[in-house]
Amino acid sequence: MATDPHDRDDTPTPQSEHGARGLTRRRLLAGSAALGGAGWLLRGILTPDGAQAAPGGPGAPADVPVPPAPPAFPAGLVPYRQVYENWAGEIHADQLWTCAARTPEDVVTLANWAYGQGWRLRAQGHRHTWAPLTVADGTPAGTAVLLVDTTQHLTAISAAGTADAPAVRAQAGADMEAILTHLGGRGLGVTHCPAPGDVTLGGVLAIGGHGTAVPATGESAPAGHGYGSVSNLVTQLTAVVWDGSAGRYALRTFDRADPDTAAFLVHLGRAFVTEAVLRAGVDQNLRCLSRVDIPASRLFAAPGATGGQGLADFLAQSGRVEAIWFAFTEFPWLKSWSVTPEQPLTSRAVTEPYNYPFSDSIPTPVATLAGELVSGSWALAPTFGQLQYLIAAIGLTGDLTDVLLSGTLLQDLLSLDVVTHLLAGGLRSDLWGPSRALLQYVRPTTLRMTANGYAVLARRADVQWVVNQVTSGYQTLLARYQAGGRFPVNGAVEIRVTGLEDPATSGVPGAQAPLLSALRARPDHPEWDTAVWFDVLTLPGTPGLHEFGRDLEQLLLATFDGTRAALRVEWSKGWAYTADATWADPDVLGRVIPDSYRAGGGPGWDTAVATLDRYDPARVFGNPFLDQLLR
Repeated sequence: MATDPHDRDDTPTPQSEHGARGLTRRRLLAGSAALGGAGWLLRGILTPDGAQAAPGGPGAPADVPVPPAPPAFPAGLVPYRQVYENWAGEIHADQLWTCAARTPEDVVTLANWAYGQGWRLRAQGHRHTWAPLTVADGTPAGTAVLLVDTTQHLTAISAAGTADAPAVRAQAGADMEAILTHLGGRGLGVTHCPAPGDVTLGGVLAIGGHGTAVPATGESAPAGHGYGSVSNLVTQLTAVVWDGSAGRYALRTFDRADPDTAAFLVHLGRAFVTEAVLRAGVDQNLRCLSRVDIPASRLFAAPGATGGQGLADFLAQSGRVEAIWFAFTEFPWLKSWSVTPEQPLTSRAVTEPYNYPFSDSIPTPVATLAGELVSGSWALAPTFGQLQYLIAAIGLTGDLTDVLLSGTLLQDLLSLDVVTHLLAGGLRSDLWGPSRALLQYVRPTTLRMTANGYAVLARRADVQWVVNQVTSGYQTLLARYQAGGRFPVNGAVEIRVTGLEDPATSGVPGAQAPLLSALRARPDHPEWDTAVWFDVLTLPGTPGLHEFGRDLEQLLLATFDGTRAALRVEWSKGWAYTADATWADPDVLGRVIPDSYRAGGGPGWDTAVATLDRYDPARVFGNPFLDQLLR
């Protein structure tokens, strides 16, 4: 669960004292000292060594008792205590026992040990997630749960498939950057994938990870390419499952055509997949254009009112778009990727990922102002939004370092004259290169924010309507909160668009669709061929973030009620909001989410839950939250 907003100063600072005046040098300098305990927002991911918290060891509180050792632990495997902290720091658990499995057989050994001792196993990757699918916040040190770190040893990657149907075989702890690097070395790639490189294959498959892509006008997917999730690329997977005849857990390999595989392709952590084979295709060079000169009023306008510059217009042209709309600003950052075999004259060639250094590392003014926000100056949210927009705009079109080191006061940068001058310059960035260099662009050193997440299933022809409904509803809601002196959002709205799962992409005859994928098609609505993804980001602990999340979620559920479009949650993000918590609304957890997978008929929620229970009847691979959700 998220940080309790009541732990922070919820008293809004009058707009006249902050937003209207902009930033002063005094507040910039003072804010750097205010980061204090919020420094975790700006750190890189905890390393296993850095996360150690054994009593008496470095960084360990003196008054923390030693948790009981795992009883009768398997010989040859070494348990150790480790802090668990997720991406945004909202889920934190001290002193949990952890073991770095060296082989898939070690995972089997641990599963049988856990079954015999009444313990539970949780696969752990790089913890780049928000939802409590691994462990819940504040899980007590003495809990009978063992984290199994996949990132130290279960990282093997090798070529698979055939010349006509190339593939990659990877273990659960291999990260997506390494997998795409391997594919790129063979002249292969994927259509889209999650933007961070530091996410493991096991984690991506657990939640149905995705990027952004649908066919552009006139485009058809080459062999091995598709527009669904990464899970939809799986041709084969191996998992640790209960063998009833032997009375123990064992490794089992599932072919994509096996109906039971459908439950493992997106399993939310209710299974332990040790390895998977992913279909791939001949790599496609991409061109990525960034621009920040189209107002939200046009980019997100109702259908027929976009003047040819609506999100759906760019989607038709390139097939791959992302919009990042910083809170309280006018101009979103729009990225559009297009398949471009040869380098255009105006493009800058890149060969490696992470080509937006202004977002990879946090500029001092952003860190400083974030420190002021988390120290209680929440009414600075509009200024923070403007600053994030300008950092992006300047970073896309020039040398951000020169600007930040020039001594220019940020209130000057935030002035209308500077914005007008920047807009007059065109404000676009033009990159070209192999797919992996353009698809991965989020490093673990970026600003840590919490996020909600939803997918709206709709007709491709209704994408602009969906975008308009969400953004106008969000804007109205945000304005209502602002009018009351409340600022629950200080990050951005992010929008991406993908296709739905098409099992034929895998190239396996009779392939099954992932039952718990947000992108699984609705049999009763074959015209719904597209998913529009929305996230709203804000700093953890922002007062009112849960209440705002609840209000927005209820608005989305009412708008996309299954008549013209339907809503599903994005598993890795925030959902099921109450006024003071995330992943807590009993109606959303117990009715809304399951029904979103039951609607339309055919195998769905109940089949997936039953299958996962059949292969793990003791629920060794589970936690209390999943027990509540998957029932």
